[in-house]
Amino acid sequence: MGRPMKLTATSLPGVYLASSIAAPDRRGSFARLYCERELAPALGLRRIVQANHSRTGAVGAVRGMHLQRPPHAEMKFVRCLRGRVWDVAVDLRAGSPTFLQSHAEELSADNGRMMIIPEGCAHGFQVLAPDSELLYLHTTFHAPESELGFSCADERFQLRWPLPIADLSQRDASHPAIAHDFAGIPT
Repeated sequence: MGRPMKLTATSLPGVYLASSIAAPDRRGSFARLYCERELAPALGLRRIVQANHSRTGAVGAVRGMHLQRPPHAEMKFVRCLRGRVWDVAVDLRAGSPTFLQSHAEELSADNGRMMIIPEGCAHGFQVLAPDSELLYLHTTFHAPESELGFSCADERFQLRWPLPIADLSQRDASHPAIAHDFAGIPT
């Protein structure tokens, strides 16, 4: 049931954009949000083990840049369920040809897009509409001892946030800039 998902590669190897096409009818619409078979080119042999939900109220708020280090590195599937966000992945993989480069997409409840972010890439987003909600699917369980964060304003990332950063948690504000000798996350 539902229309197939479309999987599109981005400029960063392993980062994909998946699109769901809603099937409208007189009652509303129906869309496939996740299909292991259709997402297999990105998912590989991994499996989804955890789902999380976030709600962020303030327009301009930023969450990020977060990832988990090995041995708990994770792939994330990020979809906006309500509102709009500017979703960003930064390649931090050691030896990657796109090391320190980023890819960003607007995700919204209306556009049916989902960003797929592989292990070794940091993730963050900026809220573009009030009370935006995200659904995250993860391939690894949360492991606080493996959490890693970097400043969302780090000049080496060259991120172009659409709005001035209006709100950061104390935790995210304390994330350091990436060290100049940082060689990347082993994958």
